[in-house]
Amino acid sequence: MSFLHKFDAFLNRIEGVFLVAFLAAMILMAFLQVVLRNAFSSSIIWVDILLRHLVLWIGFLGAALATSNDRHISIDAITRFISPKARMLVGVVTHMFAVVICYFLLQASLTYVGNEISEGAKLYHDIPAWYSEVIIPIGFALLLIHFFIRALLHVNAFFAKGSAS
Repeated sequence: MSFLHKFDAFLNRIEGVFLVAFLAAMILMAFLQVVLRNAFSSSIIWVDILLRHLVLWIGFLGAALATSNDRHISIDAITRFISPKARMLVGVVTHMFAVVICYFLLQASLTYVGNEISEGAKLYHDIPAWYSEVIIPIGFALLLIHFFIRALLHVNAFFAKGSAS
């Protein structure tokens, strides 16, 4: 399981770097827009479009990081009342359910981006829209990977606890 931890940590580093870079870019561009509008009664037209799409990228990268750290949305009302071993089993089931859902969303997002490519949709001027939308399948793929790793780690913990008892 050491490989899984290392691979997960590697993905976390890459996601974190992109997340920080995109967030810094958003802050700088938003600040620049405010200064340009208030001081010079001007603005850069494409910055608002880019900021909206960077929110999408940050959302997916943040979701991937949250999933990797077991901080994704979860309802733990039932798991509070069951044994730790049963909790691990429930964790495996819920993580695998999330893997299946992410797989279907990944397939749907690939179809969507493929349609955008074939239709030639534009984001701004000659920039294809799929450049900014490619994060959707990438994001679902990252979520799928992180949920699958979490499921495998829960399986490993389940059997490690079982052999220790």
